[in-house]
Amino acid sequence: MPRPPLGSAKTSEIRVHALLPRSRANGPGVRMVIWFQGCSLGCVGCFNPSTHATSAGQLVSVADLLCQIACIDKEVEGITITGGEPFQQASALAVLLNGIREKTGLSILVFSGYTRIEIERMPLGSSILGVVDVLISGRFLQSLHSGRGLLGSSNQEVCFLTTRYGPSDFSRIPAAELRVSTNGVVEMTGIRPIQLLTILTGKT
Repeated sequence: MPRPPLGSAKTSEIRVHALLPRSRANGPGVRMVIWFQGCSLGCVGCFNPSTHATSAGQLVSVADLLCQIACIDKEVEGITITGGEPFQQASALAVLLNGIREKTGLSILVFSGYTRIEIERMPLGSSILGVVDVLISGRFLQSLHSGRGLLGSSNQEVCFLTTRYGPSDFSRIPAAELRVSTNGVVEMTGIRPIQLLTILTGKT
């Protein structure tokens, strides 16, 4: 599939909420996770509300992100893109994912609140999906909360866009993980981090 004529990695920027160099709770194997900042979908009960504001986070050049990815290329299995809503920064997302495909052998998993059909109707949607291995798609619906197999709610869909992964690869992913950095900062991530917090503190 031909790739769209886009800005280069040097000129493209992504508004990023956070970056986690290594995680086991955001897709198969050990993965780098990049949270995009900004989402206007407004899913009630979203467990990442701090990623919604489009003025928060920080602007990071795609070139810098690709350099960070290259530094740990041999230490992780893939890259997970989440948010926020990545497809609300579609042009920069396309540049980033094309760069990952061209420069590494890492797998690509993308979370989106849009359905696959909605994405395919976007100007860059089909081209972006052409370099993605797995898409987790659909709005989070609090009434259908699931928190298993990387699905926040049972209406969401796991779309295997290449043969790199299959359903069995998602059966071993932990629902949440707790990481403590060398400077004592505690990071909690995964599809059910609030449940892990409840277990640790006894508070709901």
